[in-house]
Amino acid sequence: MIRTEEMLLNVGPQHPSTHGVFRLVLKIDGEIITEARPVIGYLHRGTEKLAEDLQYTQIIPYTDRMDYLAAMTNNYVLCHAVETMMDLEIPERAEYLRIITMELGRIASHLVWWGTYLLDLGATSPFLYAFREREMIINMLNEISGGRLTFNYMRVGGVKWDAPEGWIEKVREFIPYMREQLKGYDQLVTGNEIFMNRVKGVGTYTKEDALNYSLSGANLRCTGIKWDLRKEEPYSIYDRFDFDVCIRDGGDAWARYHVRLSEIGESLKILEQAVEQFPSEGAVLGKVPKVIKPPKGEAFVRIESPRGEIGCYIASEGKKEPYRLKFRRPSFYNLQILPKLLVGQNMANLIAILGAIDIVLGEVDG
Repeated sequence: MIRTEEMLLNVGPQHPSTHGVFRLVLKIDGEIITEARPVIGYLHRGTEKLAEDLQYTQIIPYTDRMDYLAAMTNNYVLCHAVETMMDLEIPERAEYLRIITMELGRIASHLVWWGTYLLDLGATSPFLYAFREREMIINMLNEISGGRLTFNYMRVGGVKWDAPEGWIEKVREFIPYMREQLKGYDQLVTGNEIFMNRVKGVGTYTKEDALNYSLSGANLRCTGIKWDLRKEEPYSIYDRFDFDVCIRDGGDAWARYHVRLSEIGESLKILEQAVEQFPSEGAVLGKVPKVIKPPKGEAFVRIESPRGEIGCYIASEGKKEPYRLKFRRPSFYNLQILPKLLVGQNMANLIAILGAIDIVLGEVDG
């Protein structure tokens, strides 16, 4: 009989496979995890408290730093909350630019996940291919916003400025190219026996678990629940586009992989329709006062980010700074189920389970 002694093991906060400054304190019996305790807060920026001394436009760059792989979406949720409070009308051309930049950002975010997840599991080539395509998106977003990671492009009432000449055409040309690469990703990885053995049946949970833990995004849809705020509670002009909500049964890492890969295809469908419908002219910023002062009251809005449901709550006293600002961060909620998934698993599966959740620590820590 093999006798083992329980060991306390720190994973992170510097380990590259923790996808950020994240510490996981484990108790292991041999190779089997008996207890897992996440420790967060190493990347805490105090965004919500800082916002209480900032004007609304000044808060936008802070949202970039939360989920730094989906900065356009973070920009939008804050602006959307302020616009809801002020009942602002957004120019049509600005709405299309918002949709195009957010969906490009969604694809770029999923590419980072796909490449780094495969790297976690020991495959180098997918990472290189994913970042090749991501670089093309980053170049386009850089051209329209002036930034490469933190874009600061959205504004209350529209966007910072119009798309440069020829930019929409670049997006149009990128769509068929990306579709072809997506087929290549599928051929390279999806049917690989080693990959399938690493992710099938790993990190499984039920629909009930997903709802009880308030999971969202791919972490919810991988259990077969068809819920995407772009469809269920359309915001901006998403109701103009024909696309599917990607779901998969199984609730394991394999299902989450398929959902995210399928979502890239659906984002390309949205982009294709958006560039075809794009208005030839028009304003990109609505009629907004120079000093933004939402009326006294409160508002909560929620949208679909690449990691799930991100919400923004604002309490206003009618001043140029919010009385209170609160974000509902999907990475923070999605991470809560991790200890439940890890108990009884071996150490090799830890990375496969954590990576499949797809967290960004800037968003977890706040």
